[in-house]
Amino acid sequence: MILLRQRLAILGVAFFLALALFVPRAQAGAYEAELPADLQSAKDMCALLPCADVFPGATHFSERKGQPPYVEAYDNATADKKLLGYVMLSTDITDTPAYSGKPVVTLIGMDKAGKFVGVKVLKHSEPILLLGIPESALLKFNDQYLGKSVTDKIEVGQSRPDENVLGLDAISGATVTVIAQNQVMMASGSAVARQVGILAPTVREPARFAVGAKRLSWAELADQGLVKRLRVLPEQVGLERSPEPFIELWFGDLNHPDIGKSVLGENSWNNLRLQLKEGENALFVIRTAGRESFKGSGFVRGGIYDRVQVHQGADAFTFRDLDAMNLYGIEAAGAPSFNESAIFIIRSPAFSAAYPWKLSFLGNRVDRATGARSFTSFDTPYWLPATALEGGRPKIDEPDAPWVRVWKSRAVEIALFALLLVAVTVVYAYREKLTRLSTHKNKWPVNAFKYTAWALSIGFVGFGAMAQPSITQVLTWFHALLFQWTWSLFLSDPFIFLFWIFIIVTVFLFGRGLFCGWMCPFGSLSEAIYKVARVVGFKRFQTQLPQKWHDRLKWLKYAIFFGLITVSMFSMGLAEKLSEVEPFKTTFLVGIQNRAWPFGLFVAAILGLSIFIERPYCKYLCPLGASLAMPSTFRWFGLKRKQDCNSCKACAVGCGAQAIDADGRIDHRECLHCLDCMILYTDTKGCPPLAKERKRREKDGLEITPIGDNGYFIPIHPAASFTEQISAKAAQGPDPRMPTAPAHPVHKAGAHGLRWLWLELVDHLWPWSREGWATRKALQIAGFSLAVAASVAWVMTAMGTLSSGAIIGWWFGWSVYEVLIRLSGKRYVKDGPWWRDRFRVAGVMDMMSYVGFKNLLIGAALFLALKAMGWMVL
Repeated sequence: MILLRQRLAILGVAFFLALALFVPRAQAGAYEAELPADLQSAKDMCALLPCADVFPGATHFSERKGQPPYVEAYDNATADKKLLGYVMLSTDITDTPAYSGKPVVTLIGMDKAGKFVGVKVLKHSEPILLLGIPESALLKFNDQYLGKSVTDKIEVGQSRPDENVLGLDAISGATVTVIAQNQVMMASGSAVARQVGILAPTVREPARFAVGAKRLSWAELADQGLVKRLRVLPEQVGLERSPEPFIELWFGDLNHPDIGKSVLGENSWNNLRLQLKEGENALFVIRTAGRESFKGSGFVRGGIYDRVQVHQGADAFTFRDLDAMNLYGIEAAGAPSFNESAIFIIRSPAFSAAYPWKLSFLGNRVDRATGARSFTSFDTPYWLPATALEGGRPKIDEPDAPWVRVWKSRAVEIALFALLLVAVTVVYAYREKLTRLSTHKNKWPVNAFKYTAWALSIGFVGFGAMAQPSITQVLTWFHALLFQWTWSLFLSDPFIFLFWIFIIVTVFLFGRGLFCGWMCPFGSLSEAIYKVARVVGFKRFQTQLPQKWHDRLKWLKYAIFFGLITVSMFSMGLAEKLSEVEPFKTTFLVGIQNRAWPFGLFVAAILGLSIFIERPYCKYLCPLGASLAMPSTFRWFGLKRKQDCNSCKACAVGCGAQAIDADGRIDHRECLHCLDCMILYTDTKGCPPLAKERKRREKDGLEITPIGDNGYFIPIHPAASFTEQISAKAAQGPDPRMPTAPAHPVHKAGAHGLRWLWLELVDHLWPWSREGWATRKALQIAGFSLAVAASVAWVMTAMGTLSSGAIIGWWFGWSVYEVLIRLSGKRYVKDGPWWRDRFRVAGVMDMMSYVGFKNLLIGAALFLALKAMGWMVL
């Protein structure tokens, strides 16, 4: 076994080296490009960035101005220079994340009429835009904006003239990325266009306040949401954790008489109102904790407060020294002490206190691992309660989110796809009824549904909707779960989103086989080629690998999967390059004709080999299949076996997936659910044990009873037992109804209720056992030491002294060691639903699947808990 693992490790390393040589090098492009460290704060932005590239004809650019900032583009630098338009940096305006969870940093040029004249991607973190989809595809997508106006209604998808919608051609396979990019382009352009007068300013109805007669205490103000807190912790800006916050601000509206009089006192509030002009609004900000000032480095006489802003909808409001007044004290009873304060005046008529707004604290975050600085903001929303406004809060007609528009625009296709997934699940759930109607000579009751599913998965799902799931989605979602989960991004690709719901549900119900065997577009295409080749005369050339070679090569896909997971923790870009082991992008998303010849040759080789070997890619190379095979270890419902299967080879001989071993057991990690074995299970002419019993009954003139759930004829006499039908050889052999031999943990025998729950918890969290201490004491002691170290690592992470990458490494190392510890003592896993105490002996892959999946859930839960409590900054 050790020798086999060593050979597989060497084979896996060789495979990745070959793949690295095979995959052409992508041009550096904008993927994770280095940007100037002081880009966010530099006044002369165009001294650091190629502004001329996005504004043809411009030779001179102003310093940053406005809020959000932009620069003006001129034809020359002389006194009679002519204003041509504006250049903006997208991250100055919006940090909308793309599929990677990070924004696409874009430089945008717009003329005085509001038309886009240039777009340049400076940096992105989209690994899919490296090889599977070339980075040039994003450049071509952005070129579609040229000549279009910020006043246009631009959406990704088809144009809809009746709704005045201009459509943009999406990038196949990168829907989420381009939807996010469209948000960036339109939000950036609109924000600047409103400032310079291209777009009319937003008009909001002024607030009409419902006034009470009661003065409110600070606690009452806070309870009713009339004052809000904005708190930033040191670790959120890359500093050492401290009990003292980086800054803590309290703020609130001063326009409402009840709030203003409670906070300032009646005389001070009346004086404030006398100083405000019509249409002007006031708010207060106090700093109650932290050493950081909210005035910011730009605050000098005549300067601005560059640390705080107010945002309302798409409008941003900043404050100069003339927009600020001194706040000397808070009159509300129980108000906290403060060491910095101000009253800010919003002088724009676009602001209305009746509508929601938010206070933003702006700053830089330092990456403690690299020292790199990144611009960030911390926001707290504020909206007066309905009881404080006459007639309640105004109704806000917000436009649908981009992902909602996607779902609406493709509603019919999405509904048909969802119906297909439900139909396949329901049909498979009733598989036993179909298999009982079939025989080994007439499989059409099953195959009619299965072949229809193949055809739809190839045509409608694969080439039509381009919804081929990929290992890159597993990697991306794994990272998103740990680092930055954004529902709206994943909802932006409805077909993939629904497909993964189907995959997750069916993997835990039935195993990977329903998706891999029935609904995977590439798997269906490979199988269809094999079947068609058989019909047209290639049957005599079709074969299977010898079982011993199959049993070795099937582990290769797991090595590829673990290799990709490991590489992705260090570099998602490199993992994306290596994931070209998947032929899915070339086949469905991009097309062979649009890719370099090595990719087309790779796909042609796999599909060509599929003529002679059934599903070679699925069985030996597919990392997606490997990722789904591991949780398939714990599927709830398996395919049926009977005792005689341990000595009968009929099913094993006909198993295209070669998932049935010499003892008649089915490996559900490898099974692709063709259901041929289930057809034989009740076929009285095809199943050798049933055929033998049928012939005996016919010879003796006995009744031919139906086949029971156990796979044998129902006994003629109620007192008789079906065991009489089992051959002596089969009765003495292993039980093929479980993937491995049954196990009976003594300590769990007869446990019920709370004791059962306690033992379950101990079983999952405590891998050591008496057997392990007796046989492998050194291993157990070393494992205990490593467990203590891993626990300390989690504590250090919670304290902010260990990075997220380090704790992932520790947790991975502990998981590897836990597999070894359990194999030396607690060598069992559950089969079927977890609440049933149906244990079986665990093989190496069983234990790796169990520990890996369990610790993934535990680690993700700890990550999310620490993030929720603010103890981990990623």
